[in-house]
Amino acid sequence: MRIISKPAILKFAEGRHDALAPLMNWYRITRRAEWGSLAEVRSDFAHADIVGRRTVFNIHGNNYRLITRINYRTKRVFILYILTHVEYSKGDWKQ
Repeated sequence: MRIISKPAILKFAEGRHDALAPLMNWYRITRRAEWGSLAEVRSDFAHADIVGRRTVFNIHGNNYRLITRINYRTKRVFILYILTHVEYSKGDWKQ
């Protein structure tokens, strides 16, 4: 899969040192994947969920949420938001 964009991960991890390693682990697994469906995503990330047209990943023991849009046809994963659990719970990202 092609991930757009890695700089979003690096920017989010600034000042959140516990987030970098789990996010980069997600990045490495996703980059090597060739997902065609949510079932295939869940083979790598069992707790991935669909919320509307977005796929949400729990990162670092559910401390962070990575919100993406996956285009299975073009094999692209767009990082839309990376949020703390508290920010995610507010729901502002759904707008």
